[in-house]
Amino acid sequence: MKRYSVLYLLQEQYHHIGCTSYAQARTVLQTLLQDSRRTPVGIYDAKTELFEWEPGGQQAYNQASIEEQSRQAEQVITIAQAIRCRKANLPPVHEVQRPVVYA
Repeated sequence: MKRYSVLYLLQEQYHHIGCTSYAQARTVLQTLLQDSRRTPVGIYDAKTELFEWEPGGQQAYNQASIEEQSRQAEQVITIAQAIRCRKANLPPVHEVQRPVVYA
């Protein structure tokens, strides 16, 4: 199982890229920072259930009130867990059958 998830926004929807190591997650995050189509959010650690914001998001998070920080952290962790759960419950690609179209 991939411990880390790099969260990003694409077309106003959250997505993640699973990574096996923190170093790999940092590299993916740096790559996303240069992608004009995707907006990086940060790195979620499934083992500790902690979230690390991307640099710009971290700065905004640090300036927020304690209540706002708590709300933001809870929200993004819930999103990360839901995305990981959804992806974990999908069947492997080789088991997905193409839909049958009757004409």
